[in-house]
Amino acid sequence: MYDLTRNAGYVGVGIDHDTASFAVRTIRRWWRTMGQPVYPQAKSLLITADSGGSNGAKLRLWKWELQRLADATGLSITVCHFPPGTSKWNKIEHRLFSYISANWRGRPLTSLVTIVNLIAATTTETGLHVRAEIDKGRYPQGRKISDQEMAQIRLRPCRFHGDWNYTIRPR
Repeated sequence: MYDLTRNAGYVGVGIDHDTASFAVRTIRRWWRTMGQPVYPQAKSLLITADSGGSNGAKLRLWKWELQRLADATGLSITVCHFPPGTSKWNKIEHRLFSYISANWRGRPLTSLVTIVNLIAATTTETGLHVRAEIDKGRYPQGRKISDQEMAQIRLRPCRFHGDWNYTIRPR
């Protein structure tokens, strides 16, 4: 997670599979530890995401887990996916991950603690600060979301590319 307004990052370092459940769990942990304390009056959350991987625009589990997050937080969650092949436009690549990579360059990543400490030690002259945590959760692959479960998601496609851009409202 990268908060553009505060120049603050949050990275969950997982030990299991990179699934949509893991991705949304990371968002949930960010919201609880960093987002909500700073934005206590927030009614909505905007997420910009790549189109592939665990948060892909077509993944049913991603949308199901976001619905669960919206229900738990009361937030309307708007997701805007970058078109395929354009992740380089995502601010998280240039304002967070590039600095993390530079910070641990040439250092052996010998343990999860080392990785988390190096990520959390990442700063910039413009004030970037990063929180990192180990996520010891288990995230099995292959979880299928049925048509009945999909029908329960309060998903409203945006007018522009509703297949990539949508809002999920709390139930």
